[in-house]
Amino acid sequence: MTVFAVPVFDATVVVDGNDLFKGQGSATQWAQRLAAEVGCTVTAKKIGNGWALCGSLDGEDCIWGVYGQRLKRIN
Repeated sequence: MTVFAVPVFDATVVVDGNDLFKGQGSATQWAQRLAAEVGCTVTAKKIGNGWALCGSLDGEDCIWGVYGQRLKRIN
């Protein structure tokens, strides 16, 4: 099953209209899962008072957050 279909049950916070992970630990765990799925390095990065997943995919910088309890690219 793809990581994009797995529910994100971790608590989230809203930053600039985007749902982000509330804690660094859960964001880091999801970053590892996402990295394995997309085949690139993904790290947890603090944005405001939440944590996003950041990486470079096909030469383009990407940020992922949460939407409807699923991972979503937010940029």
